[in-house]
Amino acid sequence: MTSRISGFYKLPPGERLKAAANESGLGAEEVSQVEKGLGIEQADKMVENVIGVIQVPLGIATNFIIDGREVLIPMATEEPSVIAAASNGARMAREAGGFSTSSTGPVMRAQIQVTGVVDPFSARQSILLHKDELTRMANDKDPMLVKYGGGVKDIEVYVIDSRVGPMVVVHLIVDCRDAMGANAVNTMAEALAPRVEEITGGRVYLRIISNLADKRLARARAVFKAEEIGGHEVVDGIIQAAALAEVDPYRAATHNKGIMNGVTAVVLATGNDTRAVEAGAHSFASISGRYQSLTHYEKNKDGDLVGTIELPVAVGLVGGATRVHPVAKSTVKILGVKSADDLSRIIAAVGLCQNFAALRALASEGIQRGHMSLHAKNVAVQAGAKCDLIEIVAARMAAERRINVDRAAELIAELEQKTKGEAAN
Repeated sequence: MTSRISGFYKLPPGERLKAAANESGLGAEEVSQVEKGLGIEQADKMVENVIGVIQVPLGIATNFIIDGREVLIPMATEEPSVIAAASNGARMAREAGGFSTSSTGPVMRAQIQVTGVVDPFSARQSILLHKDELTRMANDKDPMLVKYGGGVKDIEVYVIDSRVGPMVVVHLIVDCRDAMGANAVNTMAEALAPRVEEITGGRVYLRIISNLADKRLARARAVFKAEEIGGHEVVDGIIQAAALAEVDPYRAATHNKGIMNGVTAVVLATGNDTRAVEAGAHSFASISGRYQSLTHYEKNKDGDLVGTIELPVAVGLVGGATRVHPVAKSTVKILGVKSADDLSRIIAAVGLCQNFAALRALASEGIQRGHMSLHAKNVAVQAGAKCDLIEIVAARMAAERRINVDRAAELIAELEQKTKGEAAN
């Protein structure tokens, strides 16, 4: 297959879907599911008190090469320019081979909070003495996970001071394999709580997953050749912009939001938990005690730009909406991933690409140019433009830099009047 589909953005939606289906091997039924989206009957089985569904546009980012493989990237987002920017950034990365990725594996933490312990440091030692017993008890709760190579791999214990006194906090380190892991690790933590109380003499309150998945990191790297991205001045501009995000939390917040534009779009498209991934990413960005950027940019010996990213990506291919939502099942097939770890590394690559595209726009023509031209189309539609008028009105507003509903309505009236006059003549 190839992700380099010439003129993809010019095709009507049906033709784009057909092209993506041809490249990724979607069958007729899967194509139909993508077209129909989530039905009310399916939604009613997924969450409580269903009254309807809200749809988010699903698009395909093209041009990605990840670990030597051509990949089409399904992205669910309402924000204009995100998918176009990702596709453009991926095209620029192709010249140096695209994105290379790695990960620490699908390992999550569960926390068991023990309070009211008289001798917390002694209690910590007691828990560690019972590590093998507690590991067996936890793994007995999910023999299928253990069968596939997962399960509890370690137990860590911390004494933490708090405003209500010292607490002993037990961390179960769990290999979740192809699951996101929340159900598995929460069940294990629940099962161990009574025994931990016996060992420590304390009382357990919280026993739940941590979304700071610092043992489930995904990494990506790419080289962007200077001549491909606008020259050495653009390379220097990106490095300058990135340097500010490394030291200034006000810039880092927007910088990382740009990363999450790509990350969240793929997480949502595959039916995974966007809130868990976002919580993990932002808490990881703060792990040093100061909120910082998740990406870094440098110049190599050839003067080309090198971008890297590292962030927690807790996603799964089994359980949850990924196996229930008909569109999510098709997007996973489009991605061609075989494991949750594969998916996490693709998501990291998309996050890096999205961030690069935003920084390049900032360092060259400015972020507003592409974004506002797409925003103008939405405003034109909101004002009532249809068919060919949408493009004409949007282009006029973008050129004038007056993008609002009132101006769109004026232009629509003006163009319609002109059309009627031409017809009368």
